[in-house]
Amino acid sequence: MADGWLQPYSRQIRDRQRLFDLKMKRINQRAGSLEEYARGYRYYGFNRDAETGAWTYREWAPAARRVSLIGDFNGWNRESHPLERNERGVWEITLPPDALAHGQKVKVHVVGADGTGRDRIPAWITRTVQDPTTYDFAGEIWMPEHPYEWRNNGFDPSRVEVPFVYEAHVGMGGEEGRVHTYREFADEVLPRIARLGYNTVQLMAIQEHPYYGSFGYHVSSFFAPSSRFGEPEDLKYLIDQAHGLGIAVLLDVVHSHAVKNEAEGLNNFDGSGGMYFLPGERGRHPDWDSCCFDYGRDEVIEFLLSNVRWWLEEFRFDGFRFDGVTSMLYFHRGHEPFGDLGAYFGSSVDLDAVAYLQLAATLIQRVKPGAIAIAEDMSGMPGLCRPVDEGGIGFSHRLAMGIPDYWIKLLKEKKDEEWSMGDMWHTLTNRRYGEPHVAYCESHDQALVGDKTLAFRLMDAEMYWKMAVVQQSLIIDRGMALHKMIRLVTLATGGEGWLNFMGNEIGMMREWDESRGCDWFLDEYPMHQGFEKFFADLGDIYGEDSAFWYGYDPMNFQWIDADNASQNLFSYMRKSAEKTYVILLNFSTNSVRQRFGVPFRGKFTEVLNTQWAKYNGSLDTDTPQTAWSVKVPLNHQPFLFEVTVPALGACIFEADTPAPKPEPEAAPAKKA
Repeated sequence: MADGWLQPYSRQIRDRQRLFDLKMKRINQRAGSLEEYARGYRYYGFNRDAETGAWTYREWAPAARRVSLIGDFNGWNRESHPLERNERGVWEITLPPDALAHGQKVKVHVVGADGTGRDRIPAWITRTVQDPTTYDFAGEIWMPEHPYEWRNNGFDPSRVEVPFVYEAHVGMGGEEGRVHTYREFADEVLPRIARLGYNTVQLMAIQEHPYYGSFGYHVSSFFAPSSRFGEPEDLKYLIDQAHGLGIAVLLDVVHSHAVKNEAEGLNNFDGSGGMYFLPGERGRHPDWDSCCFDYGRDEVIEFLLSNVRWWLEEFRFDGFRFDGVTSMLYFHRGHEPFGDLGAYFGSSVDLDAVAYLQLAATLIQRVKPGAIAIAEDMSGMPGLCRPVDEGGIGFSHRLAMGIPDYWIKLLKEKKDEEWSMGDMWHTLTNRRYGEPHVAYCESHDQALVGDKTLAFRLMDAEMYWKMAVVQQSLIIDRGMALHKMIRLVTLATGGEGWLNFMGNEIGMMREWDESRGCDWFLDEYPMHQGFEKFFADLGDIYGEDSAFWYGYDPMNFQWIDADNASQNLFSYMRKSAEKTYVILLNFSTNSVRQRFGVPFRGKFTEVLNTQWAKYNGSLDTDTPQTAWSVKVPLNHQPFLFEVTVPALGACIFEADTPAPKPEPEAAPAKKA
C-alpha cells in the first residue's frame, strides 16, 4: 500500500496478504477457482438432476447424530426419510423425480450432538414462508414451471461512474400501514427514483428475517428473498424494471451476524453450540443479540461466498452494501477506540474476517466486473477500499459514517452562531485519500424508529402546523434553509458518492417504524415540493460533471476560505477538465455581499441557490446572479468576483472558463 504512515505495519499487512493467498490456494485446489467454489448452492440444499429429474438434498451438520427430511411430501414423518452422513459431515438423500413438487413445505429434523431433536429450516433454502395462523416459518420448494424471463438484459454496473444511491425498504415503500410488495415498489417507487436522477437503489431487508421490526438485520435464511414482499419472481421483476430505467440495484447484505433463533435460523444447527458461528462469548454480539460467524471455517466461507454469487447471478443484483463491517473486522465488535493506526493491526483484528472480505470483494468483481461494493465501517480501517493486490480489502466504496453523526451532534449541542466552519471543513474532508467514500446526511440509521429524520430534528412538531406557504414560522424557515444547505455541502464536499434514505428528499416528518408506510402525500404540498425540486436540481448538477465526483482531491478541490468565523462563510472551488464551480455557503442569519478569490478571469453564473423562490426559499425570484472576475488579489488568488449570498443560503456558480487542466499523471482515477 502506497501510504508511508502504514510502513510500521508492513509486516502485519504482509501477514494478511499471506493468509488471503493461502485461503485462495486452498480454494483453487478444492474447486479449481474461486468462482466454482462459490457455487455451493448447486451442491447443498435442494437440486435436481438435469437428465433424470431426481432430487438431491444435502446439509452440512458435522456434529449431528441423525438427520431426516420432513415435509408435505411425507406427512412430516421424522423417520421415513433419513439422510446419510459422509466423511466431511455432509448429510445427503436422493429422492425420485415425483417425490417433491413446487410449492411444497419442507423442513429438516436434526438430532444434534446434545441429543435433542429439532425441526429446522434447511440452511440453503431459497424460499421460506410463514404460516399466517401459527406464525411458524417453513422452507418451500421453489421451482416454478415457467421461470422468470428477463427483458432488460446486459445491464452493466460499471457505467455507474459515481453511485448516487437511493436507500429504500420495500415493505415501507407505499403510503398504507401495511407491508408493500416488490411489484408495488417496482411500479410506483422506481419511477420516482429515476425522476430524481438516482442511478442506484439500495434495498434493505431482502434476505429473509423472522422479525419484521429488525428491518432485515436479523437474517435467518440467507438465500431466500423475504416472502413478505412477494415471490422470488416479483423481486426479479423489480430488478428488471430498475435496469430498464438505467438504475443499478444493490443488496444490503448481512454477513456480519445472524439471528440467534433456532426455529428459523442457523444457530446451533447441529447441536454443537457453534458450527456456523464462533464458540462461546465471541460468537455472541453484545449489542445486537445475535450470532457472529466463524470466518475461519471453510464451510462457513463457502456458504457466505456462495451467497454472494447467488444474489449476483440468480437475481442480477449489481453489487452490495455490506452491513456491519466494523463488527466483522474486530473481535471487540467496534467497542474499543481507534485512536492510532496500531488499533487496525493488533490482536483484536479478526484476520479470518479480513480474508473473507478480501475473497468476497475479489469474487464480486470476477462474477460481475464493475459491480459496486460499499462497506459500512465506522472504524476507518486503512485499505478497506484499496485493491487486494495492494494489500487492501477490495471494496469500491465505504460509507462516510462520521458525517451524519457530526450533523446530529451539531444540531443537538450547538447554537447556530456557535457552528465552526473549520470543524465542518475537517469533518467533511477527513477521510483517507484514494479510498472512495459515499457521503450522506442521514440513512436508515437516523430515520428509523428511535431517532429522527433530519427535517424533523430541525423543525420538530412545527412541521405539523406551519409547513404551508401562507404560514409564518422562524423555526420552519430556519429548518428548511439548513436542511438544503446541509445536503448541498455534504454532497459537494463529503465523498465520491451520495446516499439518501427513502423519503428524506421531501423532508419526511416522522420517524419510521414497521407499522407505517412512507408519507409520499407530502409531495402534494408546496413546501415539500420545494425540497424535492431542490434535491432533483442538485442531483442534476452533481451528475452532469465529474467536478463533484472525486471528493477532497487536490486536483479538483480548492479552498477559497475554509474558516471565515466572523461571518460564518464557507467557500471553495470544484474543478474538472471541462468546468469549474464555486460553492459559497452562508451559515449566518445575515445576507452578505462578498468578494471571493478565484484563479482566473471569467464570467461566473449562478446555477443553484438554496433560497430561490422555487425551493420555497427567502428570495422572491429564481433569477441567477452573474459576475465577472477582476484582477485584484484575494484569498491567495490573483482574481476576485463579487456576489450576494443570502442568509442561511448556499450558491453554486459555474465559470465560463475552466481551471487549468491537471497534469495527466496526477489526474484522479476513474471510480467504479
